[in-house]
Amino acid sequence: MIDQLYILPILLFSVIIHEIAHGWMALRLGDPTAKMMGRLTLNPIPHIDLIGSIIIPLFSLFAAGSVFIAWAKPVPVDPRNFSHYRRDDLLVSIAGPVSNILMALLCSILVILLAAANKSVDALSTPLAEEVVMFLLRMFYGGVYLNIVLAVFNLLPVPPLDGSHVLASLLPGKAAAVYARVGFAGIFLILILMRVPAFSEAFQGVIRGVFQPFRLLIDHFL
Repeated sequence: MIDQLYILPILLFSVIIHEIAHGWMALRLGDPTAKMMGRLTLNPIPHIDLIGSIIIPLFSLFAAGSVFIAWAKPVPVDPRNFSHYRRDDLLVSIAGPVSNILMALLCSILVILLAAANKSVDALSTPLAEEVVMFLLRMFYGGVYLNIVLAVFNLLPVPPLDGSHVLASLLPGKAAAVYARVGFAGIFLILILMRVPAFSEAFQGVIRGVFQPFRLLIDHFL
């Protein structure tokens, strides 16, 4: 499983960017809580969650050969600072998945540039340089798919995922309040749903559909 470790750096960076995006959008909408608590930083230390950022990814990597899920510490958001609660909560929620789609695009561009450089620059023909380039290519190409998985997963309309805030913004007030009470118990529902073949196949189908244009972009230039 050691050869799969290339995915861990981009995984950690991607979940951190996801949380920074939430905090940045909240700041734009009048809530400085994340900024005041030092969470609008690329320094990974304030974002690392011992279980979600380290233990779960490593366990799934060595137990199953791939990383299924990971997360950083959620950024603190105080919705009392929003001028339009529903609208602003929706914007803050979708900022995370949108950041992952943008990360997928960035990773695609880096794959294209690295592959082109590997073909055209003689200095990269040394064994060590080739190994470094191949590691980076695998990491960034894996980062494309990984960020799409993160975006699609977080948009599932199950608390406490970002998609639950999107759905709650569309529900009547009382229904939204009841729905929000599901809280972190929704994680168990997600785990159950992922074991239902029809749901799992639909989930994978959405991921493949979103991944397709990124793959075509890379193939077009390579």
